[in-house]
Amino acid sequence: MTHGLSLPPIDFSQPYPSRRVPAMGHAAIATSHHLASIAGMDMLAKGGNAVDAIVAAAMALTVVEPTGCGIGGDGFAILWDGKELHGLNGSGRSPAAWTPEYFQGLDAVPERGWASVTVPGVVSSWIALWERFGSLPIETIAEPAIRHAREGFHVTPTIARLWALGGQTLKDQPGFAQCFLPGGRAPRAGELFRSPAHAATLESIVATRGESFYRGALAERIVADAQAHGAALNLADLAEHRAEWVGTISQRFANGIVHELPPANQGLATLIGLGILDAAGWKPSSPDDPQQLHLAIEATKLALADIYRHLADVDSMPFAPDALLDPAYLRERAKLIDPDRARDPGHGDPRPGGTVCLAAADENGMMVSFIQSNYKGFGSGVVVPDTGIALHNRGIGFTLEPGHANRVAPRKLPFHTIIPGFATDLDGNPLMAFGVMGGPIQAQAHLQIALRILGYGQNPQAAADAPRWRIDTGRRVGIEPGTDPALIEYLKARGHEVVSEELDATFSFGGAQIILKTADGYVAGSDPRKDGQALAR
Repeated sequence: MTHGLSLPPIDFSQPYPSRRVPAMGHAAIATSHHLASIAGMDMLAKGGNAVDAIVAAAMALTVVEPTGCGIGGDGFAILWDGKELHGLNGSGRSPAAWTPEYFQGLDAVPERGWASVTVPGVVSSWIALWERFGSLPIETIAEPAIRHAREGFHVTPTIARLWALGGQTLKDQPGFAQCFLPGGRAPRAGELFRSPAHAATLESIVATRGESFYRGALAERIVADAQAHGAALNLADLAEHRAEWVGTISQRFANGIVHELPPANQGLATLIGLGILDAAGWKPSSPDDPQQLHLAIEATKLALADIYRHLADVDSMPFAPDALLDPAYLRERAKLIDPDRARDPGHGDPRPGGTVCLAAADENGMMVSFIQSNYKGFGSGVVVPDTGIALHNRGIGFTLEPGHANRVAPRKLPFHTIIPGFATDLDGNPLMAFGVMGGPIQAQAHLQIALRILGYGQNPQAAADAPRWRIDTGRRVGIEPGTDPALIEYLKARGHEVVSEELDATFSFGGAQIILKTADGYVAGSDPRKDGQALAR
């Protein structure tokens, strides 16, 4: 299969331990659960488009992968409609009562419970996508999710491990045990789990085109539970929410242009890192070249230092996001990289100026990258009784530090970890819809995916399979099992504090879903760290 676009020829070798092969066809979908992938492919088989497939899969994931997302989470998208690129911000703001004084006496916003819950936005993102670009009836799109919730689904092994971990931590949170611990425990791998309340909630959302969730019966049930537990969220907070169509921000790198959504999500870090890496003299060599890996790690450190200091709701930032992507600024930051030694950098000061990801593409050229999340696994742990609505804990994205751009305030968007990714060629034509779930790893992993595919020509499955690295703090770098020992020794010799981490159920190295456009169709890959699958037809 020739590429025919601006990338180097696709390398179809599979150099990393994986039994998966890339899926190829005229239409494709990749998600973190096989039932969600099947739901999306069913929409494509019925004559639907990529948006129909994405929304069907996203709804299904709230049922079959509740450990990573739910009806009470947030959602974002980047979409190529066949002619141009669109961004969708489906995140919710803080309650009107959330002043800094509301959290007086605390060092941080609580991680669990109602005090961590901001307005959930994912329902609005499904409806906004479908209303603008969908082609099938919303009742058809929601059918697989509703069926799995009402009739039940068999819990997969990876989800079962996460479910058990979440159950231990969250069993005492309001409504959690009633919904997610039938018989007093988490369901085991292979067991059938049903959630008829979840099905009824989805039916209400579909029947009212989302209105019941924000301005109707479901909103009243959410707020009644909030009030019963002394929480601040009220009907006005929900009623004022709308998903917002936005542009993208971008950075040229190698043979393409990488696109992310603007703040308050962390996609800006990917773009800063790629820009610094390019300014530092990155050269295409091999995907696992030690010297280029060192440069990538150092560039990412600088990018993360900047966003942790400056990134917030865009209306609260002291300068426009583009100031952090100014070529002169990126060159100055790149000068801080020592090609031979690891450093622990601080942030710069430019002049003013629990998650699932999925991708789908159809034979008419529409491509969608979508991501939704409840954040820390099950999120806040709060489940509205008899609804299946598990609420996220995005409030912990705020800081309580006085003077910080991301300090908590009323009706404000928190710093967001979840980011859909997209790439176009140098002429603006679509190349890749991709995403990597996994909290703080996401911006770092986007950079690694861009390097492997745009820079080195790896196929999506190989790029998903490859061992990843993750910057923690200072010079500490987490390295995934399977990394070449010689590469690890190279990094140690240059002062990196390398920590080899065993794989676990927390997905600290993320989970990727990728669809790459070719001259003849698409090539898709799905991360082996998850229970998902890439399908094509």
